[in-house]
Amino acid sequence: MEKFEKVKQLISDIETDAGKFYNSNNGAAGTRVRKAMQDLKVLATEIRKEVTEKKNAK
Repeated sequence: MEKFEKVKQLISDIETDAGKFYNSNNGAAGTRVRKAMQDLKVLATEIRKEVTEKKNAK
């Protein structure tokens, strides 16, 4: 559940930069959004792996 909380926090953190990128065309904010989305992808993959392992362990 800890990783799921990290996902929620990461999405919350991205929100400001996404607004800056989409509304103000701030290129640096776009770079931060792209990095955060990559981090989100890694976390999602880890969560999927954990869920599969736990499900198969039953």
